[in-house]
Amino acid sequence: MIKLPELIFNVSKKGKTGVSVSLNDMPDNLIKIDKKKLRDKLKDFPSLSEVETVRHFSNLSRLNHSVDNGFYPLGSCTMKYNPKINEKIAGNEELSTHPYSPIDLIQGNLEIMKDLEEWLKKLTGMNSFTLTPSAGAHGEFTGMMIIRKYLSSLGDPRKIVLIPDSAHGTNPASAHFAGYEIKEIPSNEEGILDPEELKKHLNEDVAALMMTNPNTLGIFEKNVVEISELLHKNGSMLYMDGANMNAFLGIVRPGDIGADVIHLNLHKTFSTPHGGGGPGSGPIGVCKKLSKFLPVPTIHSENNELNVNYFSKNGIGRIKNYYGNFLVIVRALAYLMTLGKEHIRRVAEDAVLNANYIRKELEEYLDLPYKSKTLHEVVFSDDGLNVKTLDIAKRLLDYNIHPFTVYFPLIIHGAMMIEPTETESKETLDYFIDVMKKILLEAKENPENLKNAPHNTPVSRLDEVYAARKLILKWEKSE
Repeated sequence: MIKLPELIFNVSKKGKTGVSVSLNDMPDNLIKIDKKKLRDKLKDFPSLSEVETVRHFSNLSRLNHSVDNGFYPLGSCTMKYNPKINEKIAGNEELSTHPYSPIDLIQGNLEIMKDLEEWLKKLTGMNSFTLTPSAGAHGEFTGMMIIRKYLSSLGDPRKIVLIPDSAHGTNPASAHFAGYEIKEIPSNEEGILDPEELKKHLNEDVAALMMTNPNTLGIFEKNVVEISELLHKNGSMLYMDGANMNAFLGIVRPGDIGADVIHLNLHKTFSTPHGGGGPGSGPIGVCKKLSKFLPVPTIHSENNELNVNYFSKNGIGRIKNYYGNFLVIVRALAYLMTLGKEHIRRVAEDAVLNANYIRKELEEYLDLPYKSKTLHEVVFSDDGLNVKTLDIAKRLLDYNIHPFTVYFPLIIHGAMMIEPTETESKETLDYFIDVMKKILLEAKENPENLKNAPHNTPVSRLDEVYAARKLILKWEKSE
């Protein structure tokens, strides 16, 4: 493990350089720099040889934990391994066309988008899709705006959106920014929404219910059909958060169980490397009666070629420039075509199998607040331990395992949300299980070691509140 002193910035010495360039030999147009644009502190920038510079950045890159070099059971984000072939395809120069290119020059790009829309419609049972939203939360917002526009067309956008306490955390914000009041509904003792509880909250002001299924506990909302019928009878809509589609692929189609709108995270379920703020993509699928309210642009066939429509009488308008995050779309289509319809179901089957294997192996060592069957992830609690969830998460770093999601969902005290995904082998799962057992034994015998973890990383435990508020995002000369 690289230690921080080895990554020193202070080997700088005046006169060192990686390359020598004579300004006298440079064309004038390359060296005319507006002095107003130069940073005042540039004179303090380190002077290093080329080899020192290369080693510095190479060592920095080795500090990053990723799914390429270790297990990443991050329950809230489906951090699975993504096949490199999809990266190679997305890197094809012929796909890097300018969004203002004439329609006749981007027929192949439009065909890729149209093909992905067809795949997603078949996988979800929805009538129409837009690939434009940039990420999951953007998709949620788009979906809620579509619902609002539809209800407004009937004469009343309504006022309230109901959200179970087991839903994804961005759902309330998305509904709020779409102009709605939020009302939370508690889950029952099984960790799911009870139709009888829903009935208490239904009235003519309710626009929609935003349901995450499977929910953040990893539990399938088995009452979803009855719930959708209650909503539709009330003139309300069912928005289904599809961020956990990893558990459903090829098995359950949300459109078949009553969903009116669903968003998908291409950067979670469909093979785009996830993390660091992007890239993302959150396509929206809608039922037939909502199709005319989709945002523009939309793709359609005209005179045996594909065309793009930027005008819609009923739609919600533009939500993003151009066509969406196109290379994420390319990766998703490559992923689906590689699997083929005969193997897509294995994604969900293996994801659920892996999560339940971990659950079975650890449930006698950790508190499991909800005993219902779980799908792609399992959520334990730190109740009964003499250390906290954060202590266990930090100690995992010493074993080259990224921590699971901590303290979410909020309805579980000291939550540990674990999702192994379908891409991990039994050997990796066994390693994780063995490490967890060692840590839990250590929690009994030497809890202070956990409370001071990690021990083998370049820096010791940080003050996370201070770090979040006082980020240092640029190089600063050491005093």
